[in-house]
Amino acid sequence: MMNDEDMRSILKCVRCGTCRSVCPVFDVNGWESSSSRGRMLVAHGISQGLEVDKGVFDSINTCTTCGLCEEICPSGASPVKVIENVRHQLVLQGKMTDAQKLIRADALEKGNPLGESKDRMAWLGDSRNDLPEKSKYVFFAGCLASYRYPEITKKTFDILRKFGVTVLEEEVCCGSPLLRTGSDPSELMSKNLEQIKKTGAHTVITGCAGCYTTLKNDFPEELNVLHVTEFLAERLAEMDLKKLDLKVTYHDPCHLGRCNGVFDAPRQLIKAVCYLEEMKSNRERSKCCGAGGGVLKGYPELSLELSKNRLEEIPKDVDYLVTACPLCRTNLKRGGPRVDVLDIIDLVEMAME
Repeated sequence: MMNDEDMRSILKCVRCGTCRSVCPVFDVNGWESSSSRGRMLVAHGISQGLEVDKGVFDSINTCTTCGLCEEICPSGASPVKVIENVRHQLVLQGKMTDAQKLIRADALEKGNPLGESKDRMAWLGDSRNDLPEKSKYVFFAGCLASYRYPEITKKTFDILRKFGVTVLEEEVCCGSPLLRTGSDPSELMSKNLEQIKKTGAHTVITGCAGCYTTLKNDFPEELNVLHVTEFLAERLAEMDLKKLDLKVTYHDPCHLGRCNGVFDAPRQLIKAVCYLEEMKSNRERSKCCGAGGGVLKGYPELSLELSKNRLEEIPKDVDYLVTACPLCRTNLKRGGPRVDVLDIIDLVEMAME
C-alpha cells in the first residue's frame, strides 16, 4: 500500500519533533498524533495494517497540507506527500469520512465541491457575449471565486481582458479539493484540459492558490501557469495605478507562497499602490489560514481556531489584511479579524479608480 518514496520519507523522519514547533494543528490540539511526526508514525502504522478508526482518521485528515513542517524539517522528509498519498490509499479501500465523500460527490456530479448547481459562469455578465475563442492566455476562475466572490472574479477578468485574456466557458473544479482529500480528479482535469487546448492558450492565469498549485504541479500535462499577481506585476507600467494613502499587511497563501515560491509578485503590486507592513511570520515561514487540505469542510471548529491564531499577527496600525486566495480570504474572515480582509485585486481596483 505504501510506495517506496513515501516509505523513504517516513524513514527519513528522525522523530526530532522540530515540526511540532510550527504545526498549526498541533499548536491547537496538542496531541502527538496531530503533529507531522505523529502523523508519519500513524501513516507507517497504516502501512503495517493498523486498524483505521476515528482517531486515525482525525490524525490523517486534520493536516491542512500547509507544508510548514517540510520547510523546516532538518531531515528532508515530505510529510505532506505522505499524508495525501495515505488519504488516497484509504479512499481506494472505501475508507473515508463523510466530509471526504461529500467533497468528492459534489465535485464529480456538480463540477464544484460547494454543491452549487447554478450557472458557474454567471459572474461574466454581459462580457459573455464577446469572448475571444482563441487567445494566448486563459483565466481559470476556480470554484470559490466563481460562486462565493463573483464581484471580485468579474473585476479580475475585467482587468485581464484588457490584455486579451479569455476564459473557459465550461470550466469545472480544477481537482485540488479531491487531490488534497484523497480522491481521483482526472475526470475534471480532462474536461478543463480539453477546453484549454481549444483556446490555443500557452498560459493559464488564476487567482486561487489551490487552483494554482494543482494546475501547475498536478495536471497530467505540463501547463504554463501564472498567478494573477505574477501576470499583473509584469504589467505594472501599463496599468496606470495611483498611490493610496493606506497601510496594509499581507497573508501568504501556503499553496502560492511556501509550496510554489510566489512571494514577490503580490508584494510588488501592494507596494506599487500603498504601504506594506509584514506580519510577524511571512514568506516561507507564513502561518496557515487553517482552511486547506479539506480541514475547513471536515473540521470547521479546528479551522476556525487556526484562523484566529493567524489573525493574532495582524500589525496594530494597518487598514486592511490582504491575501491572494479566496479560500484564505474565506477562513480569515471567519476568524473575525479587526480589519477587513481584501483580495489583492480589490486593492488594485481601488488604485485604478
